[in-house]
Amino acid sequence: METESFADIEMLQAALGHVFAEWVRELDLRVLEARAGEVTLVLPVTRKHVHEGGVLCGQTMMAAADTAMVLAVMTRLGGFKPMTTVQLQTSFLRPVAGSSGAARVVARVLRMGKNLVFGEVQVLNADDELAAHATTTYALL
Repeated sequence: METESFADIEMLQAALGHVFAEWVRELDLRVLEARAGEVTLVLPVTRKHVHEGGVLCGQTMMAAADTAMVLAVMTRLGGFKPMTTVQLQTSFLRPVAGSSGAARVVARVLRMGKNLVFGEVQVLNADDELAAHATTTYALL
């Protein structure tokens, strides 16, 4: 099901403040870019998300990836509509240093069906290197 797409950064940024759970809002994600089926977020690397090894924890990257994909799907749906994560598989390729300041999270819709949406997410470190790669499946409710 290919639908008309849109990308409204202000709407997506506002959605970060009311669509997601409070603890997700505490990630302080910011929409950097948006276009039809693709969203780029900035993920601040803060002390509370850095583990004892001095790097950004995987749980934070996965939450940011999941959130970014919901926003990317929203650009295809014309706004938020109920959906649920069916699958989020993440491979961690290199660390994001706890002192790096921020990472970028790029989510892309690969295929939009009537009931399922498939996507991929990249988390890039401060050197623009791929730190994590996720594939996703969402069910539209």
